[in-house]
Amino acid sequence: MLTQTVTTLARERPYNNLLRRLSPPDYALIASYLVEDQAMPNELLYRPGDDVQIVHFPCGPALTSYLVPNEDGRDVETILVGREGAVGGIVSEGFLPAYTRIVVKFGGPFVRLPLSRLAAAKLQSKTLRNVFARYADCMLAQMFQSTACNAIHSIEQRTAKWIVAAMDRTDGEPTVPLTHEQLATLLGVGRSYVSRVVQTFRAEGVLETRRGAFMVRDFDALKQRSCLCNEAVKTHFEEVLRGVYPTEQAAAG
Repeated sequence: MLTQTVTTLARERPYNNLLRRLSPPDYALIASYLVEDQAMPNELLYRPGDDVQIVHFPCGPALTSYLVPNEDGRDVETILVGREGAVGGIVSEGFLPAYTRIVVKFGGPFVRLPLSRLAAAKLQSKTLRNVFARYADCMLAQMFQSTACNAIHSIEQRTAKWIVAAMDRTDGEPTVPLTHEQLATLLGVGRSYVSRVVQTFRAEGVLETRRGAFMVRDFDALKQRSCLCNEAVKTHFEEVLRGVYPTEQAAAG
């Protein structure tokens, strides 16, 4: 469970780009119902079949991931969601059971909002409803891109992509708190495949390994080894919800 700090956020907006995208009147509709939380890595937000009643907004460097369980017992990660968005009832827009596991990848601050309060605010404001509909479109685009990426790109390209995507959401911090096991889950492959790719990256001076983390030494070289899926998602975000996807410019603003 998330550790609630019992702090409402009616005055100062949290460091979540989707919430900061709302106009002042729209934000005022939900501000008094936002509750601040702190989450630890690997905490479970939803499991398949759970009733979705809370919308979770990752803030700052906090990061969540969607995992789809498979018949062989492995989970395959589909998308990452950080401060650009929210998880829980965004696409369904209703109290429907969760389809995937949603877990906290990088711990940090969150704010949560009862789905009923978000639904009520949508009924009151067409512009607020439009922002969340646009974000739902961006989430679907991210899922489509992930499906295509898993089908056509190499393990090396996808390894670089996931590390770059994680860095996007931590303001370019060179230390990415991912283990080999977690990266293997992201890629949907065995740990031995990940170890071989990481060993290659280390030999080329692209990154180093730390206990429970990767230290990126050459970000430009890492991006060159990545596929262009992150860029495709960023482009769509900018076309649909400008300034929401994490970038250095957005962080500075």
